[in-house]
Amino acid sequence: MNRRQKLIPLNKLNLTDRFLFEEVMEDPLAHQEALGIILGRDVPLLTQNEAEKELRISPEARSVRLDIFSMDEDRAVYNTEMQKQRRADLSRRSRYYQSLVDISLLEPGIPDYSQLNESYLIMITPFDLFGRGKYRYTFRAVCEEAPGCILEDGATRIFLNTRGTNDDEVSQELAEFLHYVEHTTDEAAEHAGSERIRRIHDRVRKVRSSEEVGVKYMQAWEEKYYEKEEARKEGIQEGFQEGLQKGLQKGLKDLVKKKLERGKSVEEIADALEENEDMIQELIKELDV
Repeated sequence: MNRRQKLIPLNKLNLTDRFLFEEVMEDPLAHQEALGIILGRDVPLLTQNEAEKELRISPEARSVRLDIFSMDEDRAVYNTEMQKQRRADLSRRSRYYQSLVDISLLEPGIPDYSQLNESYLIMITPFDLFGRGKYRYTFRAVCEEAPGCILEDGATRIFLNTRGTNDDEVSQELAEFLHYVEHTTDEAAEHAGSERIRRIHDRVRKVRSSEEVGVKYMQAWEEKYYEKEEARKEGIQEGFQEGLQKGLQKGLKDLVKKKLERGKSVEEIADALEENEDMIQELIKELDV
């Protein structure tokens, strides 16, 4: 079988594909346009924009890799995540991400917590995590005894569903943008009445036509391919004596162990090996590390 058969061409990727999403949104202006659509207001020009920002509070603690991390002129921070695969732990993962972002924002020795930045954690998904048909789910802490009493802690978490059905409850621009995220085509951009979506699409076209980005995409794909091949070959070698399935598991375990020794997080390992995080967690338990 031709090893390149599974490679989706760069110009066929949608924004739900993490590689294209990060390359496009790494541009502060493109991210600013997206945030304006999502939040329904103009966002001041972003002064900081980082793709794949890693946060870790200690060498022993689990690290996270943020897709796009930005800060605006008012010091509000925005962590925008693309989550293509459905997972049961996304709500709790957002909590962990939020906590690490907060820790990274407050310098040691500062006693005044009021200096914590306003923060927005935005997760975009091509599925409905909460099953209520909404395009947007916005969460802030409220009091159970007095629902109108909001805990003004400056933290907002937003989950976006590209397949929402409540068009009468959101702006047409947001609905069109979320459709465009999943179907990132010239036709979808032209059909949208939003100039902001068209400007984002201009960035998409530049990324897709960039020879440098094309090389980067191939290199990223090749790295994942060879890592999978390494695990497969190690598994096959062991499989002659222990059975193919056990051998494949052994190959994966060895590869997971190597990546853990290099300081890679569970999320990064799962992404590199194209396996789900639950499987990686099980392998780590069996390794007893």
